[in-house]
Amino acid sequence: MAGRVSWDQYFMDIATQVASRATCDRKHVGAVIVRGRTILSTGYNGAIRGLPHCDDVGHMMENGHCVATVHAEANAIIQAATNGVSIDGATIYTTASPCWPCFKLIANAGLVRIVFGEFYRDPRIFEYAARLKLDLVGLGEAARPPASGA
Repeated sequence: MAGRVSWDQYFMDIATQVASRATCDRKHVGAVIVRGRTILSTGYNGAIRGLPHCDDVGHMMENGHCVATVHAEANAIIQAATNGVSIDGATIYTTASPCWPCFKLIANAGLVRIVFGEFYRDPRIFEYAARLKLDLVGLGEAARPPASGA
């Protein structure tokens, strides 16, 4: 059937909508965890539960990064755990490639596939995904990491 988007694009589009709930204006990121074409959990980057949003009170900056928020990938994993949903063997769709700490959470949570929309900062994920046999898929031109030395 012509005109239908792929499943990867479908779930990435949902992750993009989830990102619209993010509460850090420095970067809006959304994540969706899926198994067997069924959504198991979602998350977006936002303040620690019960604390004010950095959009409202300002950013907590360290080394050029706002560290006040819990990242989208971590929130999606937390939501699954909170609700007793197993995500072992699932795929995570995230609008930006995971940072190094989120990549480690994803690997240890048993997710087997990461689909991301744009490359974000840390090329180590490519090497370690290969070493761990995690399927790492970038969608579109923005998913390519910068050339070495750039």
